Amino acid sequence: MTSATPPAAPAGPAGSPGAAGGSAPAGAAGSAASRADRIGDAALDLLVERGMRGLTHRAVDERAGLPQGSTSNHARTRQALLETAVRRQVQLESQVLAPDELPAGSHEGGPIGTDTLVDALSLALHRYLTDHRALLVSRYELALEATRRPELRAFFDAAGSVFRGPLVAMTAAAGSPEPERHALSLIAWCEGLMFSCAVGSFHAAVPGRAELRTGFDELLRGMLGGGGPGRGESTGAAGDRGGRCRA
Repeated sequence: MTSATPPAAPAGPAGSPGAAGGSAPAGAAGSAASRADRIGDAALDLLVERGMRGLTHRAVDERAGLPQGSTSNHARTRQALLETAVRRQVQLESQVLAPDELPAGSHEGGPIGTDTLVDALSLALHRYLTDHRALLVSRYELALEATRRPELRAFFDAAGSVFRGPLVAMTAAAGSPEPERHALSLIAWCEGLMFSCAVGSFHAAVPGRAELRTGFDELLRGMLGGGGPGRGESTGAAGDRGGRCRA
């Protein structure tokens, strides 16, 4: 679920983060990055409010408060604009999921306790569901568009893969004999919960962190056979219970 940095995305059009030249002055590079972020943020906002049909170069210029033609200069084609949105989506998700809060052992390949992993995952998911639900909607819009655009599918998958590796490493560090398969189970469980609470039948209720912790605990202990390295008691719960969307 987490990652230290966004992926090295495929090179975009001239001026985009993927095609930045190495000789630009620091101030110019910072300005270009700032404009790219503004364009990406505006694109994601439009996807949430208007859907894919509302995402146009002109609309992004207006939403970002940029001179007309700025978005076209940054991302000349529809594909380039979508890649800019995906790139920004991954950057923001990486910030929300807080890589610095990963269990310490997962960074060095050492063992981590199941309780530690449960705490980290429940914290990240609760933060996403409570404070960044719009980010989920924009991700779903981009994912659906990727099913209709093979070139975007490849870019979307490459960008999203940055979250898979750390989760596999964490599951292995927690004692999983099949970390790839168990990571897939964790992702599927999280994706189903996020969809239900963001746009599905439980959209009006968000689970509290205690409920999420219980869900992760049941899932992980079922996969790990009752406990991984440093297994501890799981009766405690961090945070208040809330909502009716059951984890």
